Amino acid sequence: MGRLWIVGFMIFVLWKLTGGSDLVSLQPGIKVVDIPVQNAIKEPEPFEFKGYKITPLADFKLQAKVLAKEHYHLGKESELSPVDLALGWGDMSDQQVVDQIQFSQSGRWYRWSVEQFPIPRRAIETQSANMHMVPSEEWIAKQLDNTKEGQIVALKGFLVRIDAKEQQWHWQSSLTREDTGGGACELIYLTDFQIIESKSR
Repeated sequence: MGRLWIVGFMIFVLWKLTGGSDLVSLQPGIKVVDIPVQNAIKEPEPFEFKGYKITPLADFKLQAKVLAKEHYHLGKESELSPVDLALGWGDMSDQQVVDQIQFSQSGRWYRWSVEQFPIPRRAIETQSANMHMVPSEEWIAKQLDNTKEGQIVALKGFLVRIDAKEQQWHWQSSLTREDTGGGACELIYLTDFQIIESKSR
């Protein structure tokens, strides 16, 4: 029994050292300087995806730090967007700032709390957001599954409105990073998703 325990412990240590942890902690000062880039689509052309009508509202791309990640399995939303990422850029992508903030996600919401503000409250609100990810292809869905909190990612796609064809149901993205509360999340139809910084310290 003792030998089995030692083997098990060694396997656990190896798993942690080779990236098995769901958390990556980058060096302080490594952060995303650029803000999200958004361009309105003046004449959107809706298209069908998984039996829903997708209307692209704006081209969208950003690099950001993954502050939190949550999987969802129930409801129409999960058929389209199985993963939400809370993302941060600017000061909200700096590890020494992030380490002083507690993050959580539930019910398609992103929440944060602090004991003392490391940066102004408005900076936290406008340099981070909860984003609903709609992977357009299977390889993007797999990339999302492999993503860990603390990594820096780059994504491209569209901010969209989604309508059910036969029911009075729709889901629409926020079109600004300045809002908070209900309706403030981005709904992104992803055409590209890359993990660009993942080395833990």
